[in-house]
Amino acid sequence: MPELPEVETVRRGLEPWLTGARIDAVTLNRKDLRFPFPEGLKAALEGQTVMQVGRRAKYLLLELSSGKTLLSHLGMTGSWRFAEHGIDKPPRYYEPGTAPKHDHMICQVTHPDHGQSHLIYADPRRFGFIDLYDHIEESPYLKGLGPEPLGNDFSAQGLAEAFKDKKAPIKAALLDQRVVAGLGNIYVAEALHRAHIRPDIEARTLVKADGAPKKALDLLAAAVREVLIAAIEVGGSTIRDFRSVEGAGYFQHNFAVYDREDDPCPTPLCTGVVKRIVQSGRSTFYCPVCQKAP
Repeated sequence: MPELPEVETVRRGLEPWLTGARIDAVTLNRKDLRFPFPEGLKAALEGQTVMQVGRRAKYLLLELSSGKTLLSHLGMTGSWRFAEHGIDKPPRYYEPGTAPKHDHMICQVTHPDHGQSHLIYADPRRFGFIDLYDHIEESPYLKGLGPEPLGNDFSAQGLAEAFKDKKAPIKAALLDQRVVAGLGNIYVAEALHRAHIRPDIEARTLVKADGAPKKALDLLAAAVREVLIAAIEVGGSTIRDFRSVEGAGYFQHNFAVYDREDDPCPTPLCTGVVKRIVQSGRSTFYCPVCQKAP
């Protein structure tokens, strides 16, 4: 499932083509995705101008001139793309599983600088969803989310406050969207490796008795930012299904531990081998030699 870097990559791909564009017509090729399309969606979108293309956690947000906001979650196989601008010409886009039959929503848009194009939402497995809000802060998907890990509100001290009495493993604590928004299995594993922290230690062990973060937690906060920025720079990670507006991401080629079971640890001078364990039903990859308890 796309995590923060993948969704931010999509946002950046859409932004120059959508900001300031008018939605002329909307075609819905089915009634639902994971959930039914919002009632009146077509009428609410047609004639509106996209004022801003934003993101919160793993959600894309299109702010409209009417004041409404379109919220989009990509699920496992969802993607936004344009049928023009050289992006959607076979065979570059129509790879296995992305045939036109999966194009569920098509918006004809006109941009003042780029002219007319067609914005398409495709989703072979239909685990994604689209919703529409008069006031985006009322969305249940956004309520209670923690700080953005690339924002000014994210810090080691903030993590320390969240982890002070938390007995959960540090990996599970970081996946809690109330603690930090947008992190998923891949980038938590990579950040913990960069900070040399075992994924199965209790989160509270990274906090001092006075509530201040231990040095390891300072390193972890920095590692989270570093791995997310590095992933965004190369378009996120394409494991199976993810596609950005312009195609696949490439960060999977830079994984240190994720999906690298039995490979040598890439940390300089480390003699460890990447190990896989299961936590809460999900695979966790780490190096048992250089990732330690603080």
